[in-house]
Amino acid sequence: MVSGVTQAPRKSWFAGIKLNDKTNNSESVSSGDVMDIVYISELEIQAIIGIYEWEREKKQTISVNIEMGWDNHAASADDDISKALDYKSVAKRVIAFVEGSEFFLVETLAEEIAKIVATEFSVPWLRLRVSKPGAVTGSKDVGVVIERTAQDFD
Repeated sequence: MVSGVTQAPRKSWFAGIKLNDKTNNSESVSSGDVMDIVYISELEIQAIIGIYEWEREKKQTISVNIEMGWDNHAASADDDISKALDYKSVAKRVIAFVEGSEFFLVETLAEEIAKIVATEFSVPWLRLRVSKPGAVTGSKDVGVVIERTAQDFD
């Protein structure tokens, strides 16, 4: 109970999502199961982004945080990198994409990054935070947080 409000039992964000075990054997996660999260934190990338003329002339810092649902059981059981989500490859792909982009909206950039991570790396679920540090005076950063599943990009 928080501040007099009864909270409902927490349901897994991953209920019903198909896991990819890289052998084409996918299984559905039940509501009681928990999926692991592989993450990349505060990945800073330089890019053209924004709606104002001055924002179109000079690259700005974009900060990216990604939480990716992944089943780490196989990788940890065998201590085998080939069964793990390669976060270095994800980061390199995101960096290359963002550096080459010139979107007006952070929202569009976030959606496109999510699509890349979900489709190219077979990530079944992700939470993505894209922010522009220092974009608003008096604020550390501003941006968006989105959650997507692989099914969002079918």
